[in-house]
Amino acid sequence: MTDASTPDRRRFRRVQAPILARPAGLLARIAPRQVNDISLGGLRTYCDDPLDVGQRQEIELLFTDGASATLLVEVAWFDVLGPGAPARFEAGLRIVQARDEDLARIARVLEG
Repeated sequence: MTDASTPDRRRFRRVQAPILARPAGLLARIAPRQVNDISLGGLRTYCDDPLDVGQRQEIELLFTDGASATLLVEVAWFDVLGPGAPARFEAGLRIVQARDEDLARIARVLEG
């Protein structure tokens, strides 16, 4: 994670939005977690399972209108959270692959 003295190097605008995320496929039964912020380049979210930087996985985003999007993401950074936090970990996930229509749905969220 960066500190206040580190310049923000993000290429994409990030916003907080009412989107949930969970692993896709067989792990989709895991309760979804609130996305902390999202952009066309990635997202930040809480999780309870440890992840490795560089690890790739498919996730499903759940939007308030009932729609969903499946993305291939890569763990950019991963932090252990302390006692009293809303989850055990927080992760920054970079979008590696997504369908055009899923990126368009995220772009609409960013506009709103």
